[in-house]
Amino acid sequence: MQVMGISGLPGSGKSLVSETANEKGAIIVSMGDIIREEAKKRGESTKETATNLRKEHGEYIVSELTIKKIKQLQKEGNENAIIVEGIRSHHEVEMFKENFDNFIILSIFANPTLRFKRLQNRMREDDSKDYNDFLKRDQMELDFGIGNVIALSDKIIINESDFESYQEKINEFLDEINL
Repeated sequence: MQVMGISGLPGSGKSLVSETANEKGAIIVSMGDIIREEAKKRGESTKETATNLRKEHGEYIVSELTIKKIKQLQKEGNENAIIVEGIRSHHEVEMFKENFDNFIILSIFANPTLRFKRLQNRMREDDSKDYNDFLKRDQMELDFGIGNVIALSDKIIINESDFESYQEKINEFLDEINL
């Protein structure tokens, strides 16, 4: 079973990769969803929870929770490819590589102005409405180490053109890895 990760700053286009892979039979495990679920339990914002979890349990906590979820899927006999969406630190990459053979990282890149416009359109609860807040969120992600993940990715897709071109790049990549 192939386990791979997707990384990129908010609004870069990670979810379209996940949706496309899911249509081809992959199971999506979102690290952001794991944080959002924990935030709901704690009554905190996702930003607070992401920071607090790491302070309380160390750099590896989100990856540990994600790995636990993936291993449960394997235990249940699932043989579909699994896509881990939202990897943000080199620590997380190390954990996935230790736990899953041939683990690869795909990163999605788009410039800040374009990503901010996308977030305004998507209107998710934890998306920044103000450009300065957006930049602060980017800095928080960079502080977690997402820049290192992107720099060390096995593949990077630039998502700054039209939807059809981006979709084509995604399909080409998924074909390359036999998904």
